[in-house]
Amino acid sequence: MKKNVYILEDRAILFVNGLDAKDFLQNLISNNINKVTKQSSCFASLLTPQGKFLFEFIIVKHKSGYFIDCEKSQCDEIFRQLNLYKIRSKVEILNLSNEFVVACFEYEKYLTMEGAKDILGFTFKYREDPIILDPRNKNLGARLIINLEKLYLSLKKLNLNSDKINNYYSKSHKLGIVPKDLNKLQNKLFGIECNYEELNGIDFKKGCYVGQENTTRIKLKNKLSKRLLPIEIITGKISEGEKIYNNDIEIGKVLINGKFSFALIKVPDKNLNKELVCKSESGSLKIFVPKWLQSKLN
Repeated sequence: MKKNVYILEDRAILFVNGLDAKDFLQNLISNNINKVTKQSSCFASLLTPQGKFLFEFIIVKHKSGYFIDCEKSQCDEIFRQLNLYKIRSKVEILNLSNEFVVACFEYEKYLTMEGAKDILGFTFKYREDPIILDPRNKNLGARLIINLEKLYLSLKKLNLNSDKINNYYSKSHKLGIVPKDLNKLQNKLFGIECNYEELNGIDFKKGCYVGQENTTRIKLKNKLSKRLLPIEIITGKISEGEKIYNNDIEIGKVLINGKFSFALIKVPDKNLNKELVCKSESGSLKIFVPKWLQSKLN
């Protein structure tokens, strides 16, 4: 059994607390805050009023409020955005990133822990700290949100060995789940095009939230014609914003470039499931469709 643990130093923790915290978040996020309890956490996004992607995060119940586990590069913007929406709500928003850290370990290790359940988003306490089975995909493993001062002692007691964060990025990329550089997606695609329905990040039965109208319209009218998919560079260097071609027909655009690249690709295309090799303006690349998405694209 793998005993790897990844210290996700690129993650930040916000804390939303106060009498109105639950209703405040419910009116903003794409998921249903009622799913978040001491035993359950959820994945959610914050969209523009037009339904475009702004931020994504995991929400975890903590004391009388909620942890927001987000990418550090988005943390300050999320903090400002939440405060803009706050108005007269009885809500306190704190940045606890200097106090708490996120550590991720393997799914197999999680299953051996006392109290663990094989349910996406299931949450239980290790001593006083929440452990969450990733609500997006169990193959991403479990997350421990813990005070920095207690981190290494707890990892030792859990018999976990620190591994390189790039190995976690690589696993996430192969699963088709964006591990980093989320800022590069802002306002460039609809939230539903980020595969949030399949990643358990949208609740179509809840009430209103920011961006709901377009998100629901795209779903109900079957107008989801593009998807965010992982790509692998074969030759050349691919830049952000480059167009992607299949047999000289434009089928997408690079949104995140580099080692863990993603592109917005037109779907459905029967060739996508065959690791389609395409060309861009300055190189060639493969497009991958993760297993959890393949049935939706056939």
